[in-house]
Amino acid sequence: MKLATYKDGSRDGQLVVVSRDLTTAHYATGIASRLQQALDDWNFISPQLQDLSDTLNHGKARHAFPFDPALCMAPLPRAYQWADGSAYLNHVELLRAARGSEVPESYFTEPLMYQGGSDDFIGAQDDIRVASESFGIDFEAELAVITGDVPMAATPEQGLDAIRLLMLVNDVSLRHLIPDELAKGFGFFHGKPSTAFGPVAVTPDELGDAWQEGRVHLTMQVSWNGRKVAMCDAGPDMRFHFGQLIAHAARTRRLRAGSIIGSGTVSNPGVEKDGRRDWPKGYGCIAEKRAMETIQDGAPKTDYMKFGDTVRIEMKGRDGMSVFGAIDQKVSQFGA
Repeated sequence: MKLATYKDGSRDGQLVVVSRDLTTAHYATGIASRLQQALDDWNFISPQLQDLSDTLNHGKARHAFPFDPALCMAPLPRAYQWADGSAYLNHVELLRAARGSEVPESYFTEPLMYQGGSDDFIGAQDDIRVASESFGIDFEAELAVITGDVPMAATPEQGLDAIRLLMLVNDVSLRHLIPDELAKGFGFFHGKPSTAFGPVAVTPDELGDAWQEGRVHLTMQVSWNGRKVAMCDAGPDMRFHFGQLIAHAARTRRLRAGSIIGSGTVSNPGVEKDGRRDWPKGYGCIAEKRAMETIQDGAPKTDYMKFGDTVRIEMKGRDGMSVFGAIDQKVSQFGA
């Protein structure tokens, strides 16, 4: 099934069930008013939501209405936890190679992960509001899962079992603020503003055979100012699957229902062509593009996003239909 949260003036919005083709929706009133309610009592509530989803997909829901992604908040507008991994090692290798450093051996055996702000996510068509272009505004095309309760020291298998929903992510980064923050030895804060999520969250079964062993084997499509910049395969190059990422997050603490775990920027390795390294599948963030330019030509030439720029992130199933709906955002100046 596919679930979304409609804006209703409250912080947590109104839960709706969305048809598989993203054309119609139905309020989940009487079952659960908010997604967190469903996550807190998943075994009882999710079958009822599934029944409504089946009725909607068969065109028999009496009070269905046209689905409008512009009215969507993030599926889970605020969460108890948002922990983002970096499961695509090519992303890390690219950024480090551009500054002349190698990937530490530990990166191949243990995921990278940071804890982001989870109190104020933004919807798929909400503006990315930033005070200054000088901050180095960047998009990051990712996937994420929402979990049920996860015990401390969970195994990767337990992590996979705890996955309730999957989402599309734009993990916005302010690249010029990050180096000074990391140099202090205490991690990201200002460099990671509010994260955006796709219009709908989907249960793993909606992906069919594209969902295999904790990985989504579909193409991440990214367009920047209307120009396609990425057609990255999300499956094969994901070093750590979602079960492993969840287990890593739960190593010293339990995770409560409604925790969100991200994949990091979807990224594919380059290929050698005529003595020059190239990346035919593109880039999931501008920092990668700048790293590619540095490796190829000695210096970056692509600027970060400016006010008025747009980014569109989408993933289509094997049937050609949009899985999560599209993240379609514009950068705007805060306070203008």
